[in-house]
Amino acid sequence: MSLRIASIQIGESGWLWPVVGAVGLAVGLVVVTYVLAAWPRRLRVSAGVLKALGLVLLLVCLIEPLWSRTRVAPGENLFLVLVDNSASLQINDAGGARTRGESMQRLLGDDTTDWQVRLAQDFDVRRYTFDSRIASADRLDGLAFDGEGSALSGALSTLADRFAERPVAGVLLFTDGNATDWSADASRALSDFAPVYPVRQFDDDPAAADIGIGSVSVTQTSFEDAPVTIQADVTTTGGGAEQIIGQLLDADGALVEEVRESLSHDGTPTALRFQLKPDAAGLNFYRVQVTGDGPDAANEATLLNNERLIVVDRGGGPFRVLYVSGRPNWEFKFLRRAVEDDDQVELVGLIRIAKKEAKFDFRGRAGESSNPLFRGFDEDRDEETESYDEPVIVRLGTSDETELRGGFPKTKEELYEYDALILDDVEAEFFTSDQHSLIERFVSERGGGLLMLGGPGAYRHGGYAGTPIEDVLPVYLDRGPAPPGPGEHRLALTRDGWLQPWVRLRDTELDEEERLSAMPGFYTLSRVRDEKPAARVLATVTDRAGETAPALVAQQYGDGRCAALLIGDLWRWSLKRPEQDEDDLAKAWRQMVRWLVADVPERIEANIEESEAGASTALRISVRVRNEEFAPQDNAAVKVTIRAPDAEPLVLDAEPSLEAAGLFETTYVPREPGAYRAAVVAMDENGIEVGRSEIGWTSEPEAEEFRTIAVNNELLDTIAEQTGGELIPADELLEFVETLPTRRAPVTQAVMNPLWHTPWVLLLAIACLAGEWGLRRWRGLP
Repeated sequence: MSLRIASIQIGESGWLWPVVGAVGLAVGLVVVTYVLAAWPRRLRVSAGVLKALGLVLLLVCLIEPLWSRTRVAPGENLFLVLVDNSASLQINDAGGARTRGESMQRLLGDDTTDWQVRLAQDFDVRRYTFDSRIASADRLDGLAFDGEGSALSGALSTLADRFAERPVAGVLLFTDGNATDWSADASRALSDFAPVYPVRQFDDDPAAADIGIGSVSVTQTSFEDAPVTIQADVTTTGGGAEQIIGQLLDADGALVEEVRESLSHDGTPTALRFQLKPDAAGLNFYRVQVTGDGPDAANEATLLNNERLIVVDRGGGPFRVLYVSGRPNWEFKFLRRAVEDDDQVELVGLIRIAKKEAKFDFRGRAGESSNPLFRGFDEDRDEETESYDEPVIVRLGTSDETELRGGFPKTKEELYEYDALILDDVEAEFFTSDQHSLIERFVSERGGGLLMLGGPGAYRHGGYAGTPIEDVLPVYLDRGPAPPGPGEHRLALTRDGWLQPWVRLRDTELDEEERLSAMPGFYTLSRVRDEKPAARVLATVTDRAGETAPALVAQQYGDGRCAALLIGDLWRWSLKRPEQDEDDLAKAWRQMVRWLVADVPERIEANIEESEAGASTALRISVRVRNEEFAPQDNAAVKVTIRAPDAEPLVLDAEPSLEAAGLFETTYVPREPGAYRAAVVAMDENGIEVGRSEIGWTSEPEAEEFRTIAVNNELLDTIAEQTGGELIPADELLEFVETLPTRRAPVTQAVMNPLWHTPWVLLLAIACLAGEWGLRRWRGLP
């Protein structure tokens, strides 16, 4: 509480010293008189004090003392009343005969309610209600309590912005504390505005029995069997259920999975996990529903928080992977077979089938300058075939006849068309120095994925030590241990490998251990000195002597990622596989390729994040546009087509942002609950399409509003503390309002009252003199 302290001033300062002298003389005479009197001591002291006090009060009035104090200037300060009008106030607390809204309405009353009348005597009162938006209100009676959402932070922020230059003495807040937009720093941001005085109307006792979905998270991995994990955290209040039943439904309402979990009795949410593999790429919408299983499970406070709509984005594609091999081998055969049915992966092969050799005329026919390996193919285009001093390269899976015609890409535009790069047993001298730097920038700047396989032409033996590619690799190549001895090497996962879904192939640890024990041994291994500090060893191999060496190492590098698979004969995995068994090598390749391209940036990337538009929760759609070299592209036109539930498509123009180059933004406020899709198209200055993307989101204000139904008095106390206010009990509301004129306010006025005009001063003086006379009469003294 912050009260103004009054002070006393002297009106007739010229009489100060005469009065001081008179007071001293009067007190002296009283003391001498009663000291000489032959009365009992206690009587002399009591009578003397009363007489001296009465005389001093009368003499002090001669200097006209003024009682000076400050108070709020009537009508000059604003006082805001903010009332929650959201649907959560329709909840009946346990054992309550009225809903929270009905109880709040009785406290609010109308504009003739005693506390409202008293407040209006000294302040300019402004009344507001809020749910998902804030609205001005002339009266506070007749509220429906049917708003979607409780945007408390947005409402207070709006008031702070609206009255930033106005004198606001405080905010009286009526709510149950269930804010749907509150953050940890929200109340701190309001500390410079005005004190907020929340009114505590409801107890902390739990509401009626209820089951609700508090939050839903979606996790995506490269694990092929179940790449998507959906976790719903279910909160319960008031008991009534013994077990939670969760169902996952697809967009057509078909059941995907059902799980059951026992309730946790330690107050923590119950986690329901669903694992699935969406049938289609791109956006997929699912619905999570929860119910209770128990004798009283049906008696819930509300069913509006028992289901949530979620979006799963499985990405676009197709992702293009460039495979470069220094010699024909079986690795490409098994890799190509593994991804040929994956419509999201396009594998392009660049395989050298013969190294360059010296040119000798006697090796060819007379007048023939090209390599005889190409004899009989395209004889009319002899100038385009490889010569003796050029390697013989075969292109496989190219999109047209011009792709990779000149061999490995030599420019950013050519290489950046791919999302990942796989180098298999190809030595460093196959690439020029510029191409080495280009591969490094492909990972660090483009954000692409790089995988190097083992073999005689890889790593240190391939001459990569000291090259820019070594900087990308997660292992050191400057020197290495002695080459491994003959014999097979057995594969095992490390602790980090067990935690990576793209490294595992089975759902359970027992099945995975059984798979590893049944794997064949490998005979080709590239030895390295050590892994780099930021790298993680995901798998190791152990030889017959018991020596362990890294087999799979991965790390992030710049905006991309790189993995080193040091085994050079991975194809052995499939040779001894029984026909009826699952092709684990194919599955491993698919998961590895998916990991390589999982987070590779595209030329067009769209993201969604919440922003504040007034007190409404708006969505800011940001689009990053990149050119062929993946540098920010500013000269683009970006259009966003939003498809809302049961509405015609809405086309918005995204404007360039001042925050970063190549960033375009637009804002959209969803008005209807349901699933939303937005198609983003970017065009360059010539009207040529740069790229397109699709994003999705869900809007469920009722689910957010009833995410938790328990009263949050702790939040109200935090708001009061961090804004300089205090939590006001509902039964003390009138007493609190009566103290407001004496509290701190932006506009105050001085109030001065003469003490000698105050009745209590004269009455006190008469009482003292009469008391002294009465004592003497009582004891029969003169």
